[in-house]
Amino acid sequence: MAKKTAPAKSGNMKNFEERLLRLEKLGEQIRKTDIPLDEALKAFEEGIRLARTLESDLEKIESRIEVLMNDADAGGDESPDLELFDSEE
Repeated sequence: MAKKTAPAKSGNMKNFEERLLRLEKLGEQIRKTDIPLDEALKAFEEGIRLARTLESDLEKIESRIEVLMNDADAGGDESPDLELFDSEE
């Protein structure tokens, strides 16, 4: 059986952007005054989970940018092997 390869970086970034859009929609949904409390609570809980995963992904990106910047400052000719969003949810 063939080994499963990691998804392309652009696919991972799209996933990030889709999750960010979902978080924005949840925020809009919660702000509505006619939403039942139980639906608002469910949307809030989902939003918190999304915010945490997005924050984690941003921290990964930031640390990789630092590695790239430090490598550029050191004058390294090799480009580091960096995969964005190594873990899938």
